[in-house]
Amino acid sequence: MKTLILGATTNPARYAYLAANRLVAAGHEIVNVGIKKGAVAGVDIVPPREPLHDIHTVTLYIGPKLQGQYYDYLMKTKPKRIIFNPGTENDELAALAKTNGIEPVYACTLVLLSTGQY
Repeated sequence: MKTLILGATTNPARYAYLAANRLVAAGHEIVNVGIKKGAVAGVDIVPPREPLHDIHTVTLYIGPKLQGQYYDYLMKTKPKRIIFNPGTENDELAALAKTNGIEPVYACTLVLLSTGQY
């Protein structure tokens, strides 16, 4: 299952960086989307342009104040679920996701991976 990491970064101190590496180590295909240049876990970071259509999960690593500009992109990408990692919780986006048939999940990608629940 392919995961889109929104807020991907090359900074090894950030959770998005850790998630990218752990997802790849667990055998998941990833798409790094963000405003930073570079690559994480061997995958280039790309800007959010055209929505993708083969994404199972979006895992969020950007705060609610910046998420609004991505609502349309996320809804058109049509993932099965959006994971709201700690600090990214957003009831407005969660409700929008539900309305569009996307499951909102308030959880931590790193914990889900480490407990085999991903």
